[in-house]
Parts: sequence; structure tokens; C-alpha cells
Amino acid sequence: MLKFGIIGTNWITERFIEAAQEIKGFSLTTVYSRTEERASEFARKFNVEHIETNLEAFAASKDFEAVYIATPNSLHKEQAILCMKNGKHVLCEKPITSNAKDLQEMVDVAKKHNVVLMEALKSTLLPNFISIQENLHKIGEVRRYIASYCQYSSRYDKYKEGIVLNAFKPEFSNGSLMDIGIYTIYPMVVLFGAPNTIKGNAIMLESGVDGQGSVLFQYNKMDAVVTHSKIANSYTSTEIQGEDGTIIIDKIHTPEKVQILYKDGTIEDISVEQNHASMYYEAAEFMNLVQNGQFESTANSHKHSLITHTILDEIRKQIGLVYPADQ
Repeated sequence: MLKFGIIGTNWITERFIEAAQEIKGFSLTTVYSRTEERASEFARKFNVEHIETNLEAFAASKDFEAVYIATPNSLHKEQAILCMKNGKHVLCEKPITSNAKDLQEMVDVAKKHNVVLMEALKSTLLPNFISIQENLHKIGEVRRYIASYCQYSSRYDKYKEGIVLNAFKPEFSNGSLMDIGIYTIYPMVVLFGAPNTIKGNAIMLESGVDGQGSVLFQYNKMDAVVTHSKIANSYTSTEIQGEDGTIIIDKIHTPEKVQILYKDGTIEDISVEQNHASMYYEAAEFMNLVQNGQFESTANSHKHSLITHTILDEIRKQIGLVYPADQ
């Protein structure tokens, strides 16, 4: 049995709990919220025994061994480090923190205290992403990666009315690149490593964050193009183009249908069945690490997260996106 505490009482936390409850050995014992009313409301919904409104008391609690963090991005570092210093294993929502410098500090604390630290980026742990990895050799020398994730934010209508919600506030280290773009970049890093050069572009909003953007990457033998947006929708698929064929992925953030189109015209469907909600797989990966005494995932490894956040830092530098957390 692995007992969990949670920080962040929002819809994403609810999705995580619902998915994790399918895993044998998952137990949610403690809820943290800044207000007793919200903590109690959330605890009742999931039949949780303990609530805390003091973060230090929460981190020191003996009622759980692992914590799932799903608060605004700028709060992740402080909350995760406090928990890890109290011996708690940490699964932290993507983006795991505001910048690579903060992430390195978090990794150092995790290693010092012998606890698991993992970025909760679901895509790279899903069955169909694993199928992509296993079948990548079939398309020969890879020449290009093209990924798109553009999703009109439900909060953008409020923004246009003059109401700036958390999703568009720089003080929470938000914006399109961090919230949406990471889904196009992290899988690229897992598949192909760090690029040699980066060229980022963005449409900036008056609140100080990016509404959408695109990035060009150059590797030794291939290039990559990613597009992301919170102010417009896109319906294009993701492609990995090779000399012998192209892998077509329906949705890079949650791949469900994956095909190889070979240059001779034949098509191979390499999709595999996904039997659980998408967040199940990140929860299962994290729990396996803790229960087997391993300290980092091979997919969502410290290295992959650090490369990704170094890339995000460089893109933000180029587009002039600075967060208070960077200061």
C-alpha cells in the first residue's frame, strides 16, 4: 500500500485520483488546501481521512509517503522541496517547475534525501507512445519531427473580457509554451535527445505571457518544428518523417491512433489498446518506482526533464518571456 497526500484541489487532481484509484495499492489519506472549507469539501468527495491547511504540517505528516502536486507552476519548487526534505516521494504536474535552474535544485534535493521525483507528463508513458518508440526503426533514418498542440483555452474568453485568470498570469509561470508547448517538446526530447539549435517565435499577450508560438529545432541529421496555442485550435496530426516511411500520430499529447505510411504506399496501424484513463500510466510508473526502490523513471527521467526545461528557458529568452520566478 502506498499512501498519498495531494496539494492542489482542482479538476486535474480529481482526474489523477480517479485514474490512480484503479491501481492496486493506491491509497489517498491526506488533502492540503489553503482553506479548511475547500480541503474538507475535497476530502469528503474522495472519502479522505485527513486534511491540512498548513503546508509545513502537511509535509511533516506521518499519514502518507508520497505526494501529488498540481498547483500553479510557480509554486511547485517550494512545495516539492519541502515535501522531499520531509522524506516524501514527489509526483509533480508538468511543467515540473518554472525553469531549469529550479529543477536542478529539486533534483539535488531528491538525490540527497533518497526520494523519487518525477514530472507528471503523461504522454511519454502511454501505450501508444511506447509503440512509437518500439516501431521507430521501421521508418529508416529520421529526417523531421512535426508536432502540434493548439487548443483554444476555455479561460481565454474571460481574458478577452478583461478578467485575467491564472492560466494567463506570468506570476504563476503560465502561458502557451509551458502549459501546451511542453507536450510537443518533451516527447521530442525522449525520442531524439537535445537539439543543436533552437529558434522560437511567439504571439505575446498584454498580460505578459505567450498566447501561442512555434519553434524550429536543428539536430545533426534531422530538424523539428512544433506549434502550440491557447488562443486557437488546430486539427493537424503529428508526424515523424523517415526515409522509409512516416509515422502519423493523431494527438501528440494523448496518442490513440498511430500509423506508419511507408514510401511504397502500404499502411501499418501500430496503435495499441489503451485500457485505462491517460493519467493511470503516470501514476503506475511513479508507484512502481517507489515500491521497487528506484529513484527516477527511464522515460520521465531527471535528464529528460532537465533537457526539456533548458529548451523552454531558451525559447522564453528568445521571445522575451520572463517570469517573476526567474528573478
